[in-house]
Amino acid sequence: MEYTANQIRLRGALAELPQFSHENHDKRFYRFPLEVERLSGAVDVLPVLVPEDVLCAMDLSGGTMLEVAGQIRTFNSRSSAGRRLVISVYAESLAACEGEPCNEVALTGTVCKEPVYRQTPLGREICDVMLAVNRPYHRADYIPCIFWGRTARLVSGCAVGGVLQLTGRLQSREYIKVLEETSQLRTAYEVSAMTAELL
Repeated sequence: MEYTANQIRLRGALAELPQFSHENHDKRFYRFPLEVERLSGAVDVLPVLVPEDVLCAMDLSGGTMLEVAGQIRTFNSRSSAGRRLVISVYAESLAACEGEPCNEVALTGTVCKEPVYRQTPLGREICDVMLAVNRPYHRADYIPCIFWGRTARLVSGCAVGGVLQLTGRLQSREYIKVLEETSQLRTAYEVSAMTAELL
């Protein structure tokens, strides 16, 4: 996949039928989860947001898989429980198709928090980076990214304000969020980077 500011291509199985999400500027949006299998056999369940006109224009005759092309979008949800970063795949096109599962992301963005570098007990190197990816109208998407091995070491030295290009995949993982009196099972989404280049 070519480097671009924000591009994602997914091919997977529809986990649930699209449900109405919200209306914005007289445009209706729908949401559905897409299951994308990894090479390991693990499955990422990724939230897709699609405008009604794109959904209605979809050709269903192409096969049993669904291909989604678009961008990763984020917004801060404020509620009584606190602030939470909500991550979705914004679909610019949808098509039924056949083929192998696909999960390709290409991003160019600015490092907006100090990178967090660490090692696992087995010595595996990991670095977490929050990337601000510009979109039109002076807005940005804040996308959590995780780097591994030598790439983790490379980006750990990147200063806030540095620009990174990367390719990778969008993944989901479940975790337990401990609250004051209870705990909740939640899902986090992040881009697992395969390649990275400092600009």
